[in-house]
Amino acid sequence: MRKSLGNEASRIVVGDCLDMLQGLASDSVDLVFADPPYNLQLDGDLLRPNNTIVDGVHQDWDKFLSFEAYDQFTRAWLSECRRVLKPNGALWLIGSYHNVFRLGTAVQDLGFWILNDVIWRKTNPMPNFRGRRFTNAHETLIWASKSAASRYTFNYEAMKALNDDLQMRSDWLIPICSGPERLKTRNGQKAHPTQKPEGLLHRILLASTNPGDTVLDPFFGTGTTGAVARRLGRNYLGIERDADYAQAAAERIANVAPLEPSALDTLRSKRSEPRIAFGTIVEMGILVAGSKVCDDRRLHLAEVKADGSLSHGHLKGSIHKLGATLQGRPACNGWTYWHTERDGQLQPIDALRDRARRQLAIAAE
Repeated sequence: MRKSLGNEASRIVVGDCLDMLQGLASDSVDLVFADPPYNLQLDGDLLRPNNTIVDGVHQDWDKFLSFEAYDQFTRAWLSECRRVLKPNGALWLIGSYHNVFRLGTAVQDLGFWILNDVIWRKTNPMPNFRGRRFTNAHETLIWASKSAASRYTFNYEAMKALNDDLQMRSDWLIPICSGPERLKTRNGQKAHPTQKPEGLLHRILLASTNPGDTVLDPFFGTGTTGAVARRLGRNYLGIERDADYAQAAAERIANVAPLEPSALDTLRSKRSEPRIAFGTIVEMGILVAGSKVCDDRRLHLAEVKADGSLSHGHLKGSIHKLGATLQGRPACNGWTYWHTERDGQLQPIDALRDRARRQLAIAAE
């Protein structure tokens, strides 16, 4: 039986994961985030040194008869997720050492293209009570595009800004879900044993989606994906077979206040901006033919031609080719190599490209 909570753009569907996925249209979602059963293979209660029972994962949904049964289940739901992803869509998977290697094999076998594996390092992991192994202080995320040809979303500049202007690495130090963020039942127990922290989903959605995108979570649980999606202006589709989990998720998400659209205007990568040729800047009169450009040390001076090429003595070429030739290098980013002088200060011609984009955007309004 299918039950839906929410509206058409963002909703929770109560029902079996595979059944609900098969009812979704192909090429309809931008991102999948999946936190599937880990198949922990627990054979009894885990005790603390004082003989109290650790509140772990003992639910039936995490139990499978064999690795073969788990693999069949994994490939079935992953196949459906790949079908419903748009051509340029992507997938995030999270797992532990119990299952992540099996997930990775299935991902590659089904035609996804792995982009990164990310280590979520927990600042406050559960101790190893038996003292027979290392403390398990991390989980692994797999980020994959639908295919090798997919033009997937990666908000590189936003991730760099989030990391104090340093490239975001593939090891993320984030606390586990605890305190007020952890959902509890009326009797004070965890509402869900594997609730993920909102900080983790915030980073994932900010990195690999844009406002208005639709995020599918086929193992919705108590709705961390939906709560973060709502806050960040993304749509969500959550599938959850446990009606109690789904209800807790719906109530949680209803209390989330979406951010103002202005707060969602994050830094964008230049790769995502409209392409502007140097010749366009000349055509627009932002830099007129006959003007001079130079490198930042004023070692090389070149003249701008009417066709957008540059000349230096008998040498001629594009901003990139001439810059490479003069430096004796195989390649050069002419946008950052060549500079113009304004008010006695040199500025890279890349600033002129930004001005051209602004003018074209205004003209298009």
